[in-house]
Amino acid sequence: VNFSLGAPLPPPPPTPSMSGPVTIRTRKFLRNPLLNRQQMVVDVHHLGKANVSKQELSQKIAEMYKVSDPQLVVCFGFRTQFGGGRSTGFALIYDKLENLKQYEPKYRQVRQGVLERKDSSRKQIKETKNRNKKVRGTGKRLQKHKTKRANR
Repeated sequence: VNFSLGAPLPPPPPTPSMSGPVTIRTRKFLRNPLLNRQQMVVDVHHLGKANVSKQELSQKIAEMYKVSDPQLVVCFGFRTQFGGGRSTGFALIYDKLENLKQYEPKYRQVRQGVLERKDSSRKQIKETKNRNKKVRGTGKRLQKHKTKRANR
């Protein structure tokens, strides 16, 4: 193509829309009666999108499996495949909120909005840890009580 000084530039090639269709497939579905949950691997096809938010995924999975509260669906561990367009991760659907609180790690409960993150500085945590290292035996319980009162 010959571009002279006065000629307009050609239009850019069309890009896929940023709100392309999102397809969710689940596989390796397992009912875990000991932990009162259903667990599965989730494959997400999201052409034209960088990725899909975990909140959006948990709502769609809740609709798929007819779960009353989308807060009971915990999505984690998503990795986008090289080249984009596909992600794979895990999802857990708990029977009750009490089960989720009992078995899920605290950091994931904070992500879900079930727990509130407690704010304490890194230095404060280390000072408490080192103070507790100096106390042995029955004094340990009293020391923990004192540090909790001091951090209020």
